[in-house]
Amino acid sequence: MAIHTLGEAIRHFRGKLDLSLRELAKKAEISPPFLSDIESGKRYPSEETLQSLAKFLKISAEQLKEYDHRESTSDLRRLIANNPRIGLAFRSTVEGLKTGKITAEQLERLLKQNRRSR
Repeated sequence: MAIHTLGEAIRHFRGKLDLSLRELAKKAEISPPFLSDIESGKRYPSEETLQSLAKFLKISAEQLKEYDHRESTSDLRRLIANNPRIGLAFRSTVEGLKTGKITAEQLERLLKQNRRSR
């Protein structure tokens, strides 16, 4: 199963531990409906709740955060709205990733090189 979202990641790791939704919610001290909403992508946990979920899923909060794209998506929309060249660069990069002309690893290396050269 490919994991794409924070909710899918939580459900996946919960399943690996054979924890029911109710069991994890109780341990994390949140309501089962709230956890269900998190897993379905309707709501998002606070930093504190994310830390608690990670603890009981026996993984790091950083592992879960890899699947939380809310902030980066909002930031990207704002950047594209302010600078059309960013939109073109992003679309070109996405097309390269989709067609295999660019790998995720190549993109990560390029971004790291760019950060170091500043």
